[in-house]
Amino acid sequence: MKLLEIKNLRKRFDELEVLKDISLDVEEGQVVSVLGPSGSGKSTLLRCMSMLEKADGGTMTYCGKTAMSEKDGKSVFADKKTLKEIKSYYSLVFQNFNLFPHYTVLKNICDAPIHVMKRDKDEVIKEGRALLEKMGLSDKADYYPYQLSGGQQQRVAIARALNMKPRMLFFDEPTSALDPELTAEILKVLKELAAEKMTMMIVTHEIAFARSISDHVIFMDGGVIVEQGSPADVIDSPSNERTKAFLKKLEQ
Repeated sequence: MKLLEIKNLRKRFDELEVLKDISLDVEEGQVVSVLGPSGSGKSTLLRCMSMLEKADGGTMTYCGKTAMSEKDGKSVFADKKTLKEIKSYYSLVFQNFNLFPHYTVLKNICDAPIHVMKRDKDEVIKEGRALLEKMGLSDKADYYPYQLSGGQQQRVAIARALNMKPRMLFFDEPTSALDPELTAEILKVLKELAAEKMTMMIVTHEIAFARSISDHVIFMDGGVIVEQGSPADVIDSPSNERTKAFLKKLEQ
């Protein structure tokens, strides 16, 4: 089943056209990695897909429900009720963690499910503690973010996203703020989620990781999808010269 379907997505900031006619699908259980040089539009794509940025045109459908359509060349969003439901289908994990500094780890994980989703408090806390255990952080429930390493903070951010019970997770360069040792911690968590068939879309510079975890790889440059396909096609045997040049540069 297609969880996400995007057609002809466009976004500009003043005169700069950042996304040009982007079309892609994400199937349930699929792990999609988005590669490309800085400034290629990867993060903007993720922000438009999660509706943190308003796209200028195109269509976007989640689980068969239309989030955004286009009329007379302008983007038209669904009504508030539909958008609220659609936004419950996904969670976004940021590269800088975005934890609330004045909340404990457990409160960071449980606050939104209790207050935004109006779920049962005891049940949410129980699930939050189970997620902390899964992340290897069961002893950190009463800590504050400043008392944690970057890798631990990112694992809390992933637990927080999972506690919203999304059908799909977006990751915007989840390891770019971490050193190599902490990066390995996060990549291990993502591999475990992939093994559980969690649908994920990951913007990353970690090529070896993308090769090992992805069902589908997208290479972006200059606001367009230059090439997409299996890791074997895009990473190991790219057909486009821009993809080849990018990967060769990373190997050096």
